[in-house]
Amino acid sequence: MKPQAAPDFFDSWDSMEGLAPATMPVGAGSADPIRRQGMQALSWVGERIPGFCLAAALAVLADAAATWIGQSLLGYKNSPINGIPIAIVLGVVLCNIIGIPAIFQEGLRACMRPLQRLAIMLLGWRLSLGAVGGIGLHALPIVIVTIGAALVLVPWMGVRVGLSRRLATLIAVGTSICGVSAIMAVAPAIEAEESEVSYAVACVAIFGMLAMLTYPFVVPWMLGTDLTSIGIFFGTAIHDTAQVTGAALAFQQTHHAPEVLNTATVVKIMRNLSMAAVIPLMAALFHRGWADGKSKGKSRHQILPPFVVGFLGMTVARTIGDASPRAFGLFDHSFWTSFLDLMNNASTWFLTVVMAAVGLSTGLANLKKLGMRPFMVGLSAAVTVGAVALGAIKLVAAFGR
Repeated sequence: MKPQAAPDFFDSWDSMEGLAPATMPVGAGSADPIRRQGMQALSWVGERIPGFCLAAALAVLADAAATWIGQSLLGYKNSPINGIPIAIVLGVVLCNIIGIPAIFQEGLRACMRPLQRLAIMLLGWRLSLGAVGGIGLHALPIVIVTIGAALVLVPWMGVRVGLSRRLATLIAVGTSICGVSAIMAVAPAIEAEESEVSYAVACVAIFGMLAMLTYPFVVPWMLGTDLTSIGIFFGTAIHDTAQVTGAALAFQQTHHAPEVLNTATVVKIMRNLSMAAVIPLMAALFHRGWADGKSKGKSRHQILPPFVVGFLGMTVARTIGDASPRAFGLFDHSFWTSFLDLMNNASTWFLTVVMAAVGLSTGLANLKKLGMRPFMVGLSAAVTVGAVALGAIKLVAAFGR
């Protein structure tokens, strides 16, 4: 009997109808588990390659454009222009003018989730525990004040303009803690509806991206040359982890200040970890069944995401490696330095690809779907968090003198 492909097999391949893949004989899946698993693995990779390649190509183009603008147009030896915002803009233009075919979607989603997490983990090689401890102690009161203010003020504003308490709360936690991850973690705890989750995600994505694109240029006017304060501001005032690192990378490459990215990353991780307190707090406030087991496992996973554990693990490895003349007693200084440079370049490159994927997935039609009231609350939330973070930073600096 001649094996037949499923009738809709070619539907997701757009213009690839002329290529007929080999099909697995009937019964081979149960008789040959190795072959079945191999087919599944190849299928998983194949679904994600187009989107990843598109984002990577856009990242290459953005880096080349940034270099050309900085060196050829502006005359700098080292271009002050960063490729990350260019990658985002190019992606948004491509997404909204031409459109992104369905075949790219799985790869773009993979860039925005696992690749982003990997990039953040690799940033751990840039930090030692001593640096993390010092930054964390200095930033902790600022993080607490900023999160607390957002969780109180944003729901209050939302209810005043007619939003549901759940939607206002989702916008508050997404803005104050860690963007989409916080929204997805808190939503089941307060029994949010799908439409409310969608509105909140769109608000946080749009205003977080605007903050990422604008703050690197205005923050010197607000905080001067205090690089630690600038890093803390990025880490507290911008929503999502990738947006924080994108803004810090843009500032770093323009001002040659790698410590800003280090500080911003540590502060953002502190905000992520605050979900451990915020999720049960939100559940208690809404009197939902936190202990009924429906969302318990998922919430624990999101309270301490694996990429945070990986980031901390690589930070520990960096600290151990730096503790002796020969890293881990095996590698000389030159090799260790080259390895750290490789990890730094890899994380920067992956983050550029991630931000290209974000641009390619950002439809301007989301602005229409939001409506004016959630849109204005999202804007107010972003401004509130930024203003409170800036005020807290200046207050702590004044008392520290």
